[in-house]
Amino acid sequence: MENKVLSVSEVNGYIKNLLDSDGLLAELYVRGELSNYKMYPSGHHYFTIKDSECALRCVMFKGSAAKLRFKPENGMSVIVFGRVAVYPRDGAYQLYANALTLDGVGDLAMAFEQLKEKLQKEGLFDTRHKKPLPRYPGTIAVITSSAGAAVRDIIRVLKARWPLTRVIVMPVRVQGLEAPPEIAGAIRYANAHSVADLIITGRGGGSIEDLWAFNDERVARAIFDSQIPIISAVGHEPDVTIADFVADLRAATPSNAAELAVPDIAEAKDALETSESRVTQAIQRELISRRQRLDDLIGKRVMQSPKYYIDDKRLMIDHLQDKLSGAMQRRIYTEREKYVRLAAALDAMSPLKVLGRGYAIARREDGKVIKKSADVKPGDRITVRMKKDEITCVVE
Repeated sequence: MENKVLSVSEVNGYIKNLLDSDGLLAELYVRGELSNYKMYPSGHHYFTIKDSECALRCVMFKGSAAKLRFKPENGMSVIVFGRVAVYPRDGAYQLYANALTLDGVGDLAMAFEQLKEKLQKEGLFDTRHKKPLPRYPGTIAVITSSAGAAVRDIIRVLKARWPLTRVIVMPVRVQGLEAPPEIAGAIRYANAHSVADLIITGRGGGSIEDLWAFNDERVARAIFDSQIPIISAVGHEPDVTIADFVADLRAATPSNAAELAVPDIAEAKDALETSESRVTQAIQRELISRRQRLDDLIGKRVMQSPKYYIDDKRLMIDHLQDKLSGAMQRRIYTEREKYVRLAAALDAMSPLKVLGRGYAIARREDGKVIKKSADVKPGDRITVRMKKDEITCVVE
């Protein structure tokens, strides 16, 4: 029997037809660990899933990859849905993936944690970026669905608490693929045109899928970039979204957002009345004090006649003059006594005083005082100073 010789293309094509006709391989789920995951500029994703013994090459084309809600990373345990087929050019079979889900963890939960970690590292959640809310906002923009109960609750609470505030509703979709760009666009529009002093954005409660628009990175960055303070009001109190972390303030519900946005006019009125009462009492106390002081001044003699004031000052001047004159006399007497004592002490130390008692001072011709016989020699002329006159002598 003669063996038929096939070309490589024929062999690969035959194997491809066999695999394509196998019902099991046409639609199957495969569990494994991601490795060697790569995303190409074309938008296609190439990776391998493996277990403890084997590995399977996979490809996910751009259309299917765009539906991923989380970022696949090496080491993740996943379940891949798709079909096994041969790529004829290489003669290698691979799994053409249509969907990729996490094994044991929901896709949305993983996507939430990944985006949360990413934005947190970038600093979008830092409190130093939080802007203070205006105490009395003149205009509030509400970015939410115009058909939902949330917008009605917000408007009702705002009008009840602070009817002086103007409310602008900027309707957007809050669910579905179109919701994130609409919400982000409304926030940017409100900032570009300065339409409000404060923004409230959010929606009513629902499942994690219903609230997912507020876990979108585009919405988070639009909130962070907003120069107008933003209150995030998504779902019910247990619901937490990425928008809540980025916003300047998180409200538990849309109604709570309205309560946080404006003061209560009844409380403000009570506060004003209390302040008015305190101011009135303070003014009354001040008036009583000033009236008492005025009565005291009226009772003084100086207020009866200006002459009394002049007389009092004249007496005061006379008294001060006497005190000054006495002080000066005492100072002069003290200084005179001090002078006499110093003069007597100086006179007692005078050489003339010694000469008056019969002593004399002998000097050589050069004027040097002679203290001992060795200071002169025979034939020297000396001068002897006495109390009233001098004599000239010759040493023999």
